[in-house]
Amino acid sequence: MQIGLSRRAALGAALLLAAGMSAAVPGAAAAADPAPTTVTVNARAGLATVPDTALGVNDAIWDAELGTTAVSDLLGAAGAQMLRYPGGSYADIYHWRDHTAPGGYVAPNTDFDTFMASVRRINAQPMIIANYGTGTAEEAADWVRYANVTKGYGAKYWTIGNENYGNGHYGSAWEADNHADKSPRAYAEGVVAFAAAMKAVDPTIKIGAVLTTPGNWPDGLVGSGDAGTWNQVVLSVAGPSIDFVDLHWYPGGGTAAESLSKTNQIDDIMYLTRQQIARHAGAGATARIKVSFTELNVGVGLNTQPGALFLADAYSSLLDNGVFTVQWWNVHNGIGTVSTVAGQTDYGDFGLLSSGGCQTGGTVCEPPMNTPFAPYHALSVMKSFIRTGDQLVRAGTADPLVSAHAARRPNGDLAVLLINKDPDNARPVSIQYSGYSPAAGAPTVVSFRNGDSAPSTATGGTAAAQTLAPYSLTLLVLHSSSPAAGAPGAPGQPTTTAVGATTATIAWPAASAGGSPVAKYEVYRQNGTISEQLGETPGTSLQVHNLNPGTRYTVNVITRDTAGRVSWSSPPLTFTTASPATSTCTVRFTDVNDWGNGYVGNIDITNTGPSPINGWTLTFTWPTTWQTVNGSWNGNWTQTGRDVKITNIDTNGALAAGGGATSTGFVGGYNGPNVLPTAFRLNGTVCAVA
Repeated sequence: MQIGLSRRAALGAALLLAAGMSAAVPGAAAAADPAPTTVTVNARAGLATVPDTALGVNDAIWDAELGTTAVSDLLGAAGAQMLRYPGGSYADIYHWRDHTAPGGYVAPNTDFDTFMASVRRINAQPMIIANYGTGTAEEAADWVRYANVTKGYGAKYWTIGNENYGNGHYGSAWEADNHADKSPRAYAEGVVAFAAAMKAVDPTIKIGAVLTTPGNWPDGLVGSGDAGTWNQVVLSVAGPSIDFVDLHWYPGGGTAAESLSKTNQIDDIMYLTRQQIARHAGAGATARIKVSFTELNVGVGLNTQPGALFLADAYSSLLDNGVFTVQWWNVHNGIGTVSTVAGQTDYGDFGLLSSGGCQTGGTVCEPPMNTPFAPYHALSVMKSFIRTGDQLVRAGTADPLVSAHAARRPNGDLAVLLINKDPDNARPVSIQYSGYSPAAGAPTVVSFRNGDSAPSTATGGTAAAQTLAPYSLTLLVLHSSSPAAGAPGAPGQPTTTAVGATTATIAWPAASAGGSPVAKYEVYRQNGTISEQLGETPGTSLQVHNLNPGTRYTVNVITRDTAGRVSWSSPPLTFTTASPATSTCTVRFTDVNDWGNGYVGNIDITNTGPSPINGWTLTFTWPTTWQTVNGSWNGNWTQTGRDVKITNIDTNGALAAGGGATSTGFVGGYNGPNVLPTAFRLNGTVCAVA
């Protein structure tokens, strides 16, 4: 993230923590809603397990409060598990040996040892950014030596550079880069050299490379002389040398409602990221290379309730998808454009805590230094929601203004996080459970409402019914009505050993028995919040049938013992079925020229069957709701919702048997991750995809 130096330099004052907490009663009804929103929680549709690095925050050397006990204690109280240093784009000008950042401001008492003292004070882990832009591999290796050999800090995670695609190679230049060659290949080769030097000092560290987030600039762009996009080139060169990839996400949006809706893109962002890793980073990369999101913030309402709702929804969705750390930008940042959002003063401040500064002329001032903003309180709600070792499970609603997330705890409890994104209206919700039976009685409820000075905790409502205040976070903590004693263990991570167009063979490590022997394993597909059984077996692999070609599937496996007790869900497995190996038609879909939110596309259609075709219709479905056809040629294109239909024009309707071909083109648009379609039908027949 590139933030103005004048704003950063304003953070060098001493401060006091502003107090003042007010209680709110959870579950109390506001304005009546005509009908409850149905929330479905499926405890058997398992997602990722919560790591001990999940909840993260950025620190920066231009923040004089970086090492103070007041700030450390605030971050600890909010549940911060990982702190990132030395701060965004400053990482590529920072030299740790003499604690300097030529061209930037370095606040007093922000050196590496001071940072590590704050990390240790709250029992967190560091994420350190090595200086790629103006530094060297030797400098980074010496930093590893000082941190882990001399000082014994055990700093595990090291990213090479910050937003290095912003070095001017694609036209925009905010990231320092002294290298003559600013291409993705040069950066990737630098990552390889840095990784070798740093791991020679401490082989146990984990090295991360910077990628662009799918659907965000410069994703899709191919620079002059490059063999592919930034991500393709970096992964193909540096993939064997890295342990994780690092993404940033500032989704923007002209309104708070638009910004809050962007969390719907996260599943596809993660799908494309892992697809790129699998295709370009070498054998075994999918299992070996993890994903971090080390900068994140909302577009509107940065330090009021939209920021809080976005933080909770985005952190939860990314952790659902197996990201090992999500880190808010920033602890402190400084006053920006002041506005009123849902009745609250928003200072345009990217920080979790107030910087205590004023606009030029002193017309508007922030609250006293270190006063928590709304996103800080959302982070503390996340601390109550998830704990290390919890398994996130599928939860959701059909209401675009209500989001739901859930986590199953090892002790049998279930935590359900409900987010009302409607600034004006309360939402009564009816909560249905699959694979879990809550105990009777009013649950513990943590609430954070618009304008609250802190979350409040009480008991209220029931496990099946709550009323969500406007613009609020509501967390239910439920106990199970039946103990889990004697249940079998969950199967291990499933994998695919073969994937066809309509079948897939799935295998998994055996589960441990509980109070009774294991009887069988059951394989379920996640269809939204519903689990659909695909089959069962006493063994540890199963071929599932009747799948649709070119379709993404997420499956789980559970264990059932001879007494009928079932395990927790296995981790999820996501795969995409292939196109038919043989068909009477073949389609090639090509992204010819991409500019970041649109592209020129081409579709080649070949009749490989024994009979000629006189008049054709090709159909496919966009994988997401934010993909459009904005223009076309050599065919009659129509789009209805996500469904696209193309018919021939007068000059290309005849396709000869055994190889007759034509092509049609279009201008495609997208405002999120651009997942390309993989299933096409020609006159109703599913085609092979070239």
